[in-house]
Amino acid sequence: MCDTIVVVRPEGVLFAKNSDRDPNEAQIPEWHPAADHPDDAVVQTTHLEVPQVAHTHATLLSRPFWMWGAEIGANEHGVTIGNEAVFTDQPLSDEGLTGMDMIRLALERTTTAEEAVGVIVDLLERHGQGGGCGYEKRSFTYHNSFIVADPTDAWVLETAGSLWATEQVHSGVRTISNGLTIPGFADDHRKWLETKVSACDVRTSLTAGSASGATGPEDLMTTLRSHGPNRWPRYKAINGTLSIPCMHGGGVAASSSSVAGWVSDLATGTHWISGTSAQCLSLFKPVRVDAPVDVGAIPDGHDDGESLWWRQERMARAVMRDPGRLASLFLPERDAVEADWLTDPPEGQAAFDEGSTLLDRWASAVAAAGDGKDVRPIWARRYWEKRDRDAGPGR
Repeated sequence: MCDTIVVVRPEGVLFAKNSDRDPNEAQIPEWHPAADHPDDAVVQTTHLEVPQVAHTHATLLSRPFWMWGAEIGANEHGVTIGNEAVFTDQPLSDEGLTGMDMIRLALERTTTAEEAVGVIVDLLERHGQGGGCGYEKRSFTYHNSFIVADPTDAWVLETAGSLWATEQVHSGVRTISNGLTIPGFADDHRKWLETKVSACDVRTSLTAGSASGATGPEDLMTTLRSHGPNRWPRYKAINGTLSIPCMHGGGVAASSSSVAGWVSDLATGTHWISGTSAQCLSLFKPVRVDAPVDVGAIPDGHDDGESLWWRQERMARAVMRDPGRLASLFLPERDAVEADWLTDPPEGQAAFDEGSTLLDRWASAVAAAGDGKDVRPIWARRYWEKRDRDAGPGR
């Protein structure tokens, strides 16, 4: 479950997305250079092999560690894409491209948002969409919607099986979540129960309202960190925190956690990425497609005690036991650092290096404060106890 936002202004396009997936599903920021390929080349996507093109553009991706495709990404031409799982009346398929595969393929092959929409539609019609998309439950599959943007243009593309509809965003804010939204297409193909459980309409209302006056990346960071009307999340027994943009798991029947966050100022070509989970506790760092960053150890689904993603995740799990007490130990410094960077962005490598040092200091402060009482409801505590066991102890 995710939220994707675009704001089209005369000054340029702003883009943002929270990637909400299973709690132990680490996500990797990675850079890929432009490349040329022979005529008979093929590319192995998550589940399907497809023909390669002659030239692929340089990309920056936020990729679930076990997938080929990306949840969020941008290319050297400023094309930036995020996708959403949507639940429709069309049959699901065990084979095909995932929405994440289509994002990466479109970024590698296009120079404008409109062109990228065309490539995704062509991939959908040629190869279909399908295959397992879940980490905890690998058979979980769904259809996809997308926001596709570039420095001057933005589109919504929604699908239901092999069917699709588009909407150009001419001005203002447009948000999507886990339900179809394009008039007519949504009326015809929305699947009611799954869409209701995802709480997507609640979230699109929250994100659209929060982002409506956005003038810069900092405003969309605030949107991605939102817990709705409350300072910290309220956990529902059935669907946990699915009704807020910054998700923290905890549902018995359905649940997701925000495992990566991304904000783009496409006018400047600067992408602000967390590279970590729990955006309300994370530091957004400025990066560019043309300046790769060494992010250190590459995480997977088990706590390695070393990678940036898992170090942040372990601190976040400790803080969320009682965020009202523990988050105040470091959020004022996080906010001050981020404010300075927004005024004068450092190079991406310097930002990641400083962010890693800060994370170690903040995690030490949280550990020194002690566990204390876990203020979450019992179902949320049990949910996280299981994920902790599955992740294993950090070294």
